[in-house]
Amino acid sequence: MKKILMVYNPVSGNAKFKRRLDDIIETFQRRKILLATYRTTPNDTARDFYECVKVFNPCGIISAGGDGTLHAVINWLMKLEFDLPVGIIGSGTSNDFATHLKISDDEEYFDAIADNQTLTVDLGLVNEHEYFINVASAGALTAIAHEVDARQKNSLGKIAYYLHGLSEIPNFKSVQLKIFADGQNFNVDAFLFLVLNSPAVAGLKKVVDAAQIDDGKLDFIAIKKCSPQKIFSLTKKIFSGNCVDDGTNIFNVQAKNFEISSTTNLTSDVDGEIGDALPLKISCIPSAIKIFVKF
Repeated sequence: MKKILMVYNPVSGNAKFKRRLDDIIETFQRRKILLATYRTTPNDTARDFYECVKVFNPCGIISAGGDGTLHAVINWLMKLEFDLPVGIIGSGTSNDFATHLKISDDEEYFDAIADNQTLTVDLGLVNEHEYFINVASAGALTAIAHEVDARQKNSLGKIAYYLHGLSEIPNFKSVQLKIFADGQNFNVDAFLFLVLNSPAVAGLKKVVDAAQIDDGKLDFIAIKKCSPQKIFSLTKKIFSGNCVDDGTNIFNVQAKNFEISSTTNLTSDVDGEIGDALPLKISCIPSAIKIFVKF
């Protein structure tokens, strides 16, 4: 039998995934796959994961949780140099990367895992020590994921972010950003910025239509300083999942390597997790990891 290790977060999303464990195990056993489970905790380390992989010796990893769980799995694999494909069972409040790849935990997806159907994708690397599969960001709105009460997230889902984001608009302050992108220098007065590996961040899909997860580049997006009415409109579109197509208030540049600094103290957010303070050096790592997908 094939062996796969599933890393699952027992409290992500509405915390109901753990009730599905027996069904998930049975689903894989029908496909001649032995599934082992690793239950995440706030104190997990790469060493814990290393020992689990070494003991079980799987041919693949499944991340069952939200974007934060996937972020942890990707970082463990990359830092420990395990060349294992990753499957995604999205059970968190936010599952942007899985949504972008149209991954859903149905019979067809489990067949794809059993058949070893994979897509090789790029990753981003922040300050040479933290990888991201989806987005690194800083500024207004980006701390909301850490400020929204867990109970509110579980009961309201993404609308909790939306409600909290709208309540913070009167407090938004722009910051001066200096961006060095593959030899080009830019200065932008902005409320927030995002460095994207994929176009799967809320309503920014239309703005970053060129963003691809396998093109060896990252997309820098900034929402420039604008009137309270305009930022309210843009924020509403972002959190409601509609396209943001106002080029006047959006700055966008694509590159392989970025250096981002500001005179304002800013802490980054990396795939929904608290990251380093600016300045940041962000690079694209092309063809870094394989993801199980349906073709």
